[in-house]
Amino acid sequence: MSILDSLPEEPEQSPSSTSPISQNSELDKQGSHVKFGNEDKLRSPKLKVDAPLRMVETAFLASTASLIWFVNFYFPLGPVLRIFFPIPIALVYLRWGRRAASMAAVTSGLLLAVLMGPVRSLLFVMPFGVMGVLLGTTWNRRAPWIVSITLGMLLGTLGAFFRVWLLSLLSGEDLWVYAINQVTELAEWLFLKLGLLSNPSIFWIQVGAIALIMLNNFIYLFIVHLAAWLLLDRLGNPIPRPPRWVQVLMDYE
Repeated sequence: MSILDSLPEEPEQSPSSTSPISQNSELDKQGSHVKFGNEDKLRSPKLKVDAPLRMVETAFLASTASLIWFVNFYFPLGPVLRIFFPIPIALVYLRWGRRAASMAAVTSGLLLAVLMGPVRSLLFVMPFGVMGVLLGTTWNRRAPWIVSITLGMLLGTLGAFFRVWLLSLLSGEDLWVYAINQVTELAEWLFLKLGLLSNPSIFWIQVGAIALIMLNNFIYLFIVHLAAWLLLDRLGNPIPRPPRWVQVLMDYE
């Protein structure tokens, strides 16, 4: 029997047995993972910077539109201020989208309802508040001028009939019939002065009145586009380019 055979055999280490140092390191890693996981859960979401900016700009431009209507109603300066009725709300759409523009139109209506009463507030919201949202939509989608002007003209014509209907409802008289009668008398006087024996038809007088309202709104929308083109370019929110002949006429590069 040899000396090597007489030595006691060393016990084999089981795979589950590890040193205290390695156990501590694993516990530290697990603790750090739990700690960081809890911190991620408890971490508050970051507040977007554009949220308060959107709210402030929407409120400011809504109050600007209301102030322009308010000043023009009590201190009318002709058609100068009327040009800018829909532009602030359209600017809200270009900067912050449809929801902010709709909120600006509603806010303007509520502010004017407090300052001037609900009737004058409705006369602003329809058509000018809705027109601002409509123009902002067409400008944001880069629609040609003829498209946005035509849609605005139809909305403005509808707004004119809404004004007549609302005022007729409040006064208890049909103001449209009254206006048509006055125009008929004027047409009969003109026919008499011109030596025409025929009498003007009520139907054609109404058609002519509607055509004049649409023409008036078409010219108004064209001037609004010119003002917005010159103004919003300088504010960093340009609208679609006008036709070439307008750029040549205005000598604008």
